[in-house]
Amino acid sequence: MGRIPFLVIGILIAVLIVSGGTTGYMVIEGWTFEDALYMTVITLSTVGYGEVLKLSSKGHIFTMVLIVTGVGFVFYLAGSIIRFMVEGRIRDILGRRKLEKKIRAQKGHYIICGFGRVGSSIYDSLASESLDIVLIEQDPDRVSKLQELNILHVAGNATSEENLVMAGVENARGLVAALKTDSDNVYVTLSARQLNPDLFILARAEEEQAEKKMLAAGANKVVCPYSMGAHRMAQTILSPTVTDFLDLALMGANQDIQMQEMPVDPSSKLTNVALQDSGIRQELDLIIVAVKKAAGGMLFNPSSRTEFEAGDTVITIGDADNLKRLRKQLDPKARGV
Repeated sequence: MGRIPFLVIGILIAVLIVSGGTTGYMVIEGWTFEDALYMTVITLSTVGYGEVLKLSSKGHIFTMVLIVTGVGFVFYLAGSIIRFMVEGRIRDILGRRKLEKKIRAQKGHYIICGFGRVGSSIYDSLASESLDIVLIEQDPDRVSKLQELNILHVAGNATSEENLVMAGVENARGLVAALKTDSDNVYVTLSARQLNPDLFILARAEEEQAEKKMLAAGANKVVCPYSMGAHRMAQTILSPTVTDFLDLALMGANQDIQMQEMPVDPSSKLTNVALQDSGIRQELDLIIVAVKKAAGGMLFNPSSRTEFEAGDTVITIGDADNLKRLRKQLDPKARGV
């Protein structure tokens, strides 16, 4: 039987004991309801005010029975309630410490500030790639949801440097500022950049004019969901086939065909190897869409003589399994491959 049903039953029994005591005094002694109830309450509470009215011998016996059965149960019920409250508080403390310990152990993870519509969608996308994620959320209802889903989180305002530190910002790989207001996202970006100069920061902007402020505060990229949505709708009208292709490659419409970007690690065997000699197109049947050079610039539809260099980022499209194989070749130390 659960703790809460037990307490409910206990309270009901206590009510029955009080009712029984009141009825007993009214029947045995002929007292009024008020006197009988008062006598029952002071007897069960052991306050020692004495008898309300003179008791008969039957009344004495009834009072002793009421004391033995009622007072013992009342004390037991009070102890159960106190134990329930104390144990619940202890469980909350231990659970929070366990959660904080897991968060402190995170390295190279991603922090999402805000678990609203945008933040939750970003979380789902990153979680599907088996990435380590810590959320910062202050809304009590959303925090309860995170607890139910057993998601690593910090309950509090993301604009607090203390909460950013608790989320492990100093050891994180990236941070998403997805709070409601631009001012909050600017503040989070500024604080996070000061705490971790190497952190990749993606910030959400409600207004286009806020983009410059966020970039100045230290954001690597700024996204305005409303502008992107409007542009996407326009492109769907002008180039529906193109948007269908992008849905296929980027939006998870097809789990087998995907478009991904992959960094070239110095330890890769494909470093300084020409595309025509890499076997990517022949063995993996992948399409190299572009190569972002470490020195700057983007090579679209690179020629067969293009060589991969350490620090380059390869953008490719193809079968999901073959993409995993290529990621392993380009970055042997990458996680999840």
